[in-house]
Amino acid sequence: MATPTVVLLPIWGAGHLMSMLDAGKRLLARSGGALSLTVLVMQPPTENDRSEVAGHIRREEASGLDIRFHHLPAVEPPTDWVGVEEFVSRFVELHADHVKAAISALTCPVAAVVLDLFGTTLLDVCRELDVPAYMYFTANAASFALMLHLPALHEEVTAEFEDMEGMVYLPGLPPVPPSSFPLPVMDKKNPNYTWFVYHGRRFMEADGIIINTASVLEQSVLAAIADGRCTHGVPAPTVYPVGPVLSLSMSSPAEQPHECVRWLDAQPAASVVFLCFGSGGFSTTTQTHETAHGLERSGHRFLWVLRGPPVAGTQQPSDANIRELLPEGFLDRTKGKGLVWPTKAPQKEILAHAAVGGFVTHGGWNSILESLWYGVPMVPWPLYAEQHFNAFTVVTYMGLAVAMEVDRKRNNFVHASELERAVKALMDSDSDDGRKAREKATEMKAACRKAVEEGGSSYFALGRLSEDIRKGAERSRQ
Repeated sequence: MATPTVVLLPIWGAGHLMSMLDAGKRLLARSGGALSLTVLVMQPPTENDRSEVAGHIRREEASGLDIRFHHLPAVEPPTDWVGVEEFVSRFVELHADHVKAAISALTCPVAAVVLDLFGTTLLDVCRELDVPAYMYFTANAASFALMLHLPALHEEVTAEFEDMEGMVYLPGLPPVPPSSFPLPVMDKKNPNYTWFVYHGRRFMEADGIIINTASVLEQSVLAAIADGRCTHGVPAPTVYPVGPVLSLSMSSPAEQPHECVRWLDAQPAASVVFLCFGSGGFSTTTQTHETAHGLERSGHRFLWVLRGPPVAGTQQPSDANIRELLPEGFLDRTKGKGLVWPTKAPQKEILAHAAVGGFVTHGGWNSILESLWYGVPMVPWPLYAEQHFNAFTVVTYMGLAVAMEVDRKRNNFVHASELERAVKALMDSDSDDGRKAREKATEMKAACRKAVEEGGSSYFALGRLSEDIRKGAERSRQ
């Protein structure tokens, strides 16, 4: 009989697609050949995304692993959307008939379907086909707990969260300032908020939730989820914390090191603060000047990945014209002490470098996990999505970062004086806040690596997931 397959249905964003693929590959290895992988590929809505996804698939197909890619027919994207979360949720929903047809046409037994966190509408397809359905949650367990608890909060808090007095109490977490809530839930009249409440309700219908975290990072939150404290005492689906799930491939030794890495080679150990803001982060001229002045005044060495605003008609940041964006004379005054890099940079290789002692990050969960993997303490500078909530968790809950004041009402603006203060707090050898963050980052580096090794908590959770999926496949064949 053909090997049972696990069907993955990721969305196209690199932080979702590659994370789910890497988790799938770990599941494949952990099953010892008892499972295969089938990936259903949605045609992304933009040409740039289509090109990126095609590149990822070509590399995976060349790996020789037991992974088959099935391209779903294109759908007409929604045009009347308000926000990204609404667009993605509706776009995924439009694929329901194609997903049902593709799964029905598979010639091997389907052990389970794994859906992206924005794909809860497709739980209906899984029920129709009588196949177990799991959700893959690319963010942390704290964000999952918030989404699970959001339907209850929606009933309890009638005003906008930002208009609340006091804190919001979420099971397993310290009291949360409403200003730290994710962007999609800050406006209850916005369809993004409606979709978040919807997904929070429907997560309860899944057979299990796979989360890209390690139990050591979020023990109290995972306990609150398991105890039903996020869901009014109703047991939540089984959670499998299998992280950190990271793609850690570096450039081969035969390749010339990247220019940023060569520059770091000439810097003292743990002396450089690294600033990088993900695939969507860019800087205006006004903010660039504030950042430059803050870095210069801090007196610390820096490697700054600076991207410019998107070109008209595109969504991705552009390569920065540093002569136009930076203050006059800045490059000359900081020569030898700082490097401004105007295009994409190899973030993992930079974080892995011994010269890097701190990371000013947008706080996407994948970037946070990479920083933890290499033991680098952080200053969060959140920009969008759930990043403000991530900033709260890494500073207040996990103790891995130094806080920085970010003005959400001014498009996440940071003053030069505040960046200077935060960089000094992170990097100065006599800073108490920096020392605590450095010690915690070093501790979590060891703990995260131990979690995914044989005998570790994430290794065990992955084994439990593999076993549960195989049992489910056996039941469905009976």
